[in-house]
Amino acid sequence: MDIVLIRTFLEVAATGSFVNSAERLFVTQSAVSLRIQRLEDSLGRPLFTRSKAGAELTAAGREFERYALSLIKIWEEARQQVAIPEGFTESLTIGAQYSLWPRLGFRWIDALQVDRPQLNLRAELGMPDRLTRFLIEGVVQAALMYTPQLRPGLSTEQVMEEELILVAGWPDPTLDQLPGRYVFVDWGPEFVQAHALHLPDLVNPGLTMALGAMAADFIYRRGKAAYLPARYVGRYLERGELHLVPDAPIFPYPVWAVWRDDLPPEIKTAALHTLHNVARQLNSDQDEVMHALEEISEEDLEILGHGDEG
Repeated sequence: MDIVLIRTFLEVAATGSFVNSAERLFVTQSAVSLRIQRLEDSLGRPLFTRSKAGAELTAAGREFERYALSLIKIWEEARQQVAIPEGFTESLTIGAQYSLWPRLGFRWIDALQVDRPQLNLRAELGMPDRLTRFLIEGVVQAALMYTPQLRPGLSTEQVMEEELILVAGWPDPTLDQLPGRYVFVDWGPEFVQAHALHLPDLVNPGLTMALGAMAADFIYRRGKAAYLPARYVGRYLERGELHLVPDAPIFPYPVWAVWRDDLPPEIKTAALHTLHNVARQLNSDQDEVMHALEEISEEDLEILGHGDEG
């Protein structure tokens, strides 16, 4: 059976929309419709009920979904096993959000290569929705993300807690200099709510980015300010490209590892061990940045959003 058809089926099932599936698969809506029609013709049953509201799985579609996931998983296992280069005996594909590859993801790969030289590694990039889909389908066996989505067959573990801190692209910044120079980086619903409670004057600065730590280059090159991970901005601070904003509230932001439950135990043990070692080093690096922020702040650092609910 055509794997492309099955992937398309799973995408429509996940999004409930032929239009959204087409956008995520980078094909036209008519291509998605044709693929689903071919699959339905092969199975002899309609898989979706189409309406103006979208596409909903039929009883046959729900039944087929279980098999579709199994087929994709088997295909991915076979593809990865066949693709293992000579000299390697095992394979692991790791996914991560963009902000988590520098420092954390890349160091994890370095540590795994030292600890388990027979392990062939592949890296994937994506937002939580994409990474979760990859995990379910078996394309990825482990992933790093900020907002994990619990699904059957997956388990999660908190790796570390990032500190989102306010930094600026000019020397000696202060909170009263932010209006007109602030960029809102969308770190998710909890951050948005906390930010609105504590910094209402900066809720709508005219520029919002859902780019995570990628916004750092934009910030320092244009003399702007934004909330970014302390772990990530350390190198920018060392080079004098970004500067800490004293007395600005901070926002704890946990990092999670998500695993497929069927990952071979020996590989998961090695992956967990190396990941924890890397996280401990990063916590030390982050502590240095936080200590520097405390040193230049006149008040104790507040948690963004805390204390304003009443």
